Amino acid sequence: MTRPPLPPFTAETAARKARLAEDAWNTRDPGKVALAYTLDSTWRNRAEFIRGREAIEAFLTRKWKRELDYRLIKEVWAFRDNRIAVRFAYEWHDDSGNWFRSYGNENWEFDDAGLMQRRIASINDLPIEDRERKYHWPLGRRPDDHPSLSDLDL
Repeated sequence: MTRPPLPPFTAETAARKARLAEDAWNTRDPGKVALAYTLDSTWRNRAEFIRGREAIEAFLTRKWKRELDYRLIKEVWAFRDNRIAVRFAYEWHDDSGNWFRSYGNENWEFDDAGLMQRRIASINDLPIEDRERKYHWPLGRRPDDHPSLSDLDL
C-alpha cells in the first residue's frame, strides 16, 4: 500500500501531504486516520508514547471522545527528503462546554511508501471563550477558502 505524495518531498508535495493529514484528522475517524501510519509507527504525543497502528487507533478513539467538535488546521513549517515539520492549531470543547485552542508542532518521518513511521508532537492547550473561536466551518474538511493559520495570525 502506498500513500502519495511520496518522499522525497518538494514544497508542493509537502503541503499536499499536510493538507491530506489535516483532512483525515478532521473526519475524526480513528480507523481511517490510522491507515496513514506504518504498522509499527512510533509516536510521542505530549508525554504519551505510542507504538503501532492498533495503539494509534485506540489513542485517537480516546482523544475524540474527550475533544468534542474538533476542528484542525495544519501548516508546513519545513521539509527535507522524507521528513516534514508542521505547526497546527485545533479547537475543541470538553463535555462541560469549555472551549480550548490547542497549539503544537509535529515532526513527521515517512517510509518509501509514504506511510508515516514516526510522529513527534508537542502540544499546549489554551482555554478560550466561545466568542474567541476562529474555526466555524461545519464539522469535517476545512473549506478551501477558510483562512490558514498564518492568515488567522495563529
